[in-house]
Amino acid sequence: MTADTSSPAIGNSSAQRLIRVSERLRRFVDFVGRWGSLLILPMIGITIFDVTARKLVWIQIWLVDNFGRIFESTVLQELEWHFHTGLFVLVLGYGYINNSHVRVDLIRENLHYRKKAWLEFIGSTFFMIPYCLIVLYFAVVFAYDSYQVSEISASTVGLTHRWIIKSFLVMGLIVAAMAGFAVWIQSVLVLFGPQDLRFRLMTLDWPEDEARGVEGKQRLILDENGDPVTNAQHSTT
Repeated sequence: MTADTSSPAIGNSSAQRLIRVSERLRRFVDFVGRWGSLLILPMIGITIFDVTARKLVWIQIWLVDNFGRIFESTVLQELEWHFHTGLFVLVLGYGYINNSHVRVDLIRENLHYRKKAWLEFIGSTFFMIPYCLIVLYFAVVFAYDSYQVSEISASTVGLTHRWIIKSFLVMGLIVAAMAGFAVWIQSVLVLFGPQDLRFRLMTLDWPEDEARGVEGKQRLILDENGDPVTNAQHSTT
């Protein structure tokens, strides 16, 4: 897994274009993830209200009588998992480009950055991107069939238009695939591009930055001059 540094397979001009493509994908995924994460606010609010209303039944009865069935407990519970589903699927790609997704990794942490790049390249080429595209196909069918039959909740007093929340799965998988493609481009550039090329990495660290970060994240340094408790004791004596 060594590269010929004298004649890179990807020239500098092509590399710059690929960097721009990857960065645009990253920005879009970041935009969707940041706004999608705001769904946690209505999810928390509805959950708190639902739990409270179950204890104060008279409030819920009054709201249903005066404002409609949107305040019924069954509807509120379905809204909770609708918002939770939307939150989850819209931040999948965001987690990947920020390297905050879960990794079960016993080997990769101690590998050289080029070997890490090979793992990212192989993983995104043969696993993440194909998986997202395959599941995306079935998600489209899933949502389209729901729209065709005007699917509603299994509960007679639940929500209608079930195809809307199923469409969120389609959107989330598209964004996740875009995140995978953005990281794939970066791994290709690391492996086959000019060796002196530098750009912002998402899931890797450049060799000169490995001591300062943890795979795309700045390493947290609590105190550069030693133990803070010991320093505080010395300063008071």
